[in-house]
Amino acid sequence: MTFETLHNDMVAAMKARDKERKAVLSTLIADVKKAAIDAGTREDISEALVDQVILKSLKTAKEQLDSCPDERAKLKREYQYNYDVISEYAPHMMSEAEIRQFLADNFAALLETKNKGQIMKEVMPALKGKADGKLINQVVAEMCK
Repeated sequence: MTFETLHNDMVAAMKARDKERKAVLSTLIADVKKAAIDAGTREDISEALVDQVILKSLKTAKEQLDSCPDERAKLKREYQYNYDVISEYAPHMMSEAEIRQFLADNFAALLETKNKGQIMKEVMPALKGKADGKLINQVVAEMCK
């Protein structure tokens, strides 16, 4: 996802007078800008940085949605809307089957050692931003048995 796409979609939401969508996209853009400044790449914001921020925001939105009590229906709807909008921009995450295939293809020799710590140390950088860390950990644990 490019920063320009986010910005253009926010402008489109403003023109359509969609306040809720504009608010979610505006927050995403602010988070991306802050991350870019922290990384020292304010002028040239990479797609990887945008994706990283979107995934972090998606995780936060999911946690808000999961922790919201059912009796707070209005707030729950707001959290669900935020989650839905952010998930539109989130990069595709690998499924469990895709992770298994990737590990079998690229780390077969390492998997034979059954050393989970060493496997995770090698695998996580390769799959960062492409798959959920908890799911990777679960798959590696099953493959090490």
